[in-house]
Amino acid sequence: MRSTVTIEKKVLDELVQESGQKSKASAVKVAISEFLRQKKIEKIKAMKGKLKFDKTAGELRHYKR
Repeated sequence: MRSTVTIEKKVLDELVQESGQKSKASAVKVAISEFLRQKKIEKIKAMKGKLKFDKTAGELRHYKR
């Protein structure tokens, strides 16, 4: 899907340089993907201590289906 976004040249140039990507489009894709990944990690970390497990990691690892 194509989208038009206005980004300051200085910011976009820095993004391309820091991401190591060859094109502006790929640099923006990487930045968006990384942002979404970080948000997912934050959501998972927010659940810490709110879930109860009745099996140990070893039991889950060797669980037969």
